[in-house]
Amino acid sequence: MDLFVLATLLFPAWLYNLGFLRVLRLWTLLNSDFFWKTVGRGYNDTRVQDIVKALAALVTFVFVVAGFVYTSFMGRYEGISGYVDALYFTITSLTTTGYGDIILPGTWGRLLSIAVMLGGVGLFFRLIQSLNVPHKVYFPCPTCGLQRHDPDAVHCKACGETICIPDEGR
Repeated sequence: MDLFVLATLLFPAWLYNLGFLRVLRLWTLLNSDFFWKTVGRGYNDTRVQDIVKALAALVTFVFVVAGFVYTSFMGRYEGISGYVDALYFTITSLTTTGYGDIILPGTWGRLLSIAVMLGGVGLFFRLIQSLNVPHKVYFPCPTCGLQRHDPDAVHCKACGETICIPDEGR
């Protein structure tokens, strides 16, 4: 991915300048086990991890789409005169508010607007779900390998095996 982004930065005349895809590194980093085992080890809590991952997905989606709108429609349409306009269009479409002051032209503009609305609503629901889902702990079941259990679980929900989750508070 990095090489592709570098190629678009070096050859913008032949390839679109897709440097905005660098924000995908944030999403990749926050979804890696390495991050949560090193930097995020102080937050060894599945609730915090799920909320951070859902929030990172939403922020990444907003900036990738805003970058795509800016790259694709800037200079070709008078409604998008800068990155702030592209970000504004993305947020208004994402929240399905759509004030109508910036409308992307043509079939591709409408399809992009639909994709932003559907993707944004899905990511909002994912964030709300991560805020409301009960807390789980990571503890692999020795029999079936199920990773996430309730903190007070005595038996695995998948196979019924007796499990002994260590209590870090005592």
